[in-house]
Amino acid sequence: MEKKNIDWGNIGFGYMTTDYRYVAHYKNGAWDEGQLTTDSTITLNECAGVFQYAQTCFEGLKAYTTEDGHIVTFRPDLNAERMQTSAARLEMPIVPKEMFLDAVEKVVKANEAWVPPYGSGATLYIRPYMYGSSSVIGVKPAEEYEFRVLVTPVGPYFKGGAKPIVIKVSDYDRAAPNGTGHVKAGLNYAMSLHAIVTAHAEGFAENLYLDAATRTKVEETGGANFIFITKEGGLVTPKSSSILPSITRRSICYVAEHYLGMKVEEREVFFDEVPNFAECGLCGTAAVISPVGEINDHGKRICFPSGMEDMGPITKKLYDTLTGIQMGRIEAPEGWIHTIA
Repeated sequence: MEKKNIDWGNIGFGYMTTDYRYVAHYKNGAWDEGQLTTDSTITLNECAGVFQYAQTCFEGLKAYTTEDGHIVTFRPDLNAERMQTSAARLEMPIVPKEMFLDAVEKVVKANEAWVPPYGSGATLYIRPYMYGSSSVIGVKPAEEYEFRVLVTPVGPYFKGGAKPIVIKVSDYDRAAPNGTGHVKAGLNYAMSLHAIVTAHAEGFAENLYLDAATRTKVEETGGANFIFITKEGGLVTPKSSSILPSITRRSICYVAEHYLGMKVEEREVFFDEVPNFAECGLCGTAAVISPVGEINDHGKRICFPSGMEDMGPITKKLYDTLTGIQMGRIEAPEGWIHTIA
């Protein structure tokens, strides 16, 4: 299929309307068959559950063109499972895994001309999402829902390479101990917007959120999990019931242990031990790993030995190995790569 006439090497990380998207409706206790549509407009009642009580959840993954020319997605089964967890927590209907995967495949295939070519640095971002579509005025779940999948080509998250960033310790709490921090709910991101706008205004790239109960333990940022590299060359990542279980983080931990032979620990990370680490990074779908060079704790600077010029050497190995797996340059563990075309 002939590709769209786009300067793939110079597109940003933003939304671009593509040809097709997927929509399925939940009504009377069941999903319909779902279908592709060219209509990018959504029409809802003014009293829809998504507007009144923020009943919505979403996922994010990418389609890649591999070195041998195939179009693939990376571990989409885990996105399907995580969306089921989110839906259950928000009293929304479960999207069956087969339906989720079929929808992703249909939309990517239908928009094959929008999938950036290998080596361009760009990918096709995939956004499955669900929301309460029927009217509701009392505080209760909606009765009807829509599940949709849109795609948009995006450029690399970092132009000119992933330079280490400076982040700050936030005075705000991201999630309560028994709240919704472990699911990908739209409301989690809404409440983080003021904190991130404030951080940006103060010259910082992101926030480090501490646990709400004791404010002594590292949790995550507004949209990414932490990884730390010890001075002995091991990997440590925070464990908490109120952080989102990142698919990228889980994959990095596997790569660290099984490809690079590193010691991997998922455990509580107390903030007072952070200065002892050699490297720090934020991991997520968009950038894979964003290196952190400095954390500012209300004026007190924690500077990592890896510096502010480049990714730390071990973080770089993790990044290169994982992206190599995603792009087909390195053999993937069984089941990680889902070939679409």
